[in-house]
Amino acid sequence: MLFFRFISFSRIIVNSRTYSMTTVPKVLITRNDIPKEAIMLLQSRCSVEVWNKPSPIPREELLKRVKGKNAVYCLITDKINVELLDAAGPDLKVVGTMSVGHDHIDLPECKKRGIVVGNTPDVLTDAVAELTIALLLSTSRRLMEATKEVTNGGWANCAWGPLWMCGTSVCESTVGVVGLGRIGFAVAERLKAFKPKNILYAGNKAKIEAAEKLNAKFVPFDELVKQSDFIIACAALTPTSKGIFNLEAFKKMKKSAIFINTSRGGLVDHEDLYTALTTGIIKAAGLDVMEPEPLPTDHKLTKLPNCVLLPHIGSATVETRTIMALLTSKNILAGLDEKPLPCPL
Repeated sequence: MLFFRFISFSRIIVNSRTYSMTTVPKVLITRNDIPKEAIMLLQSRCSVEVWNKPSPIPREELLKRVKGKNAVYCLITDKINVELLDAAGPDLKVVGTMSVGHDHIDLPECKKRGIVVGNTPDVLTDAVAELTIALLLSTSRRLMEATKEVTNGGWANCAWGPLWMCGTSVCESTVGVVGLGRIGFAVAERLKAFKPKNILYAGNKAKIEAAEKLNAKFVPFDELVKQSDFIIACAALTPTSKGIFNLEAFKKMKKSAIFINTSRGGLVDHEDLYTALTTGIIKAAGLDVMEPEPLPTDHKLTKLPNCVLLPHIGSATVETRTIMALLTSKNILAGLDEKPLPCPL
């Protein structure tokens, strides 16, 4: 277990410049279960304080420990808002978040105070795309239900039936991707191997080059949800996209439609999704992101056999999380050196 580390020598060299003890950069890391390589990289050049538990730091502790720090290494569970920035004081220069999403950070306020912010895009594209395919197949082929049939005796009692546990095939289907960014493109690219009949996409504008590679067609959002057998949400959360998947949208979908979301929970009205799943408006859904997170264990969606829920594990491979962790540290070090961040926001 990692505990707070304090620099015990009087001077340290950083980028060929000599700093006295009073100017050694001070960094707060908000939990101790990030890959150790990232912590060690910061420790080699900074005075690092690590919250010594593998869970989100309590708000009161965060506000207390951030005071006087030059940088904060945070995660999506840490709200970086006016309250925290005030608590940190004028010495805070850099915020590095080990995530692509930055809904938890008040970017305009950081910019106003001259605080640079970095995130970790691109590096998790493949991992999230893989997980999206896995979730789509788990939902469409009813894998969670099938597993229960093995363990609860259903298989033994049924033995076999021509339509027992039948799901939906991607082959010859119409796949609709909402948001053809890096992840949306990677998902569609992988799905091509399953031989869908059509790939549709919707978004703010046509992505001509990407669409040509996929042989995908740009259509309005309403057309996509009407025509698609699989609707995959890969869009960013913005004021205009918040709650875009509501009862009105679900009612436009086919009754056989399968909805997948691995982007942002805020895109979906979960009460409306529950209604759609329980009244036959759509067939099934698979979610890796929800609102709120974590989803309460007694939430209505957890009771549905046609709703597959995952605990936001899109980027959860050891390789990807290690790269994300190191990139967060590199963002912080670049900001402390007043150099361009590898991945600025």
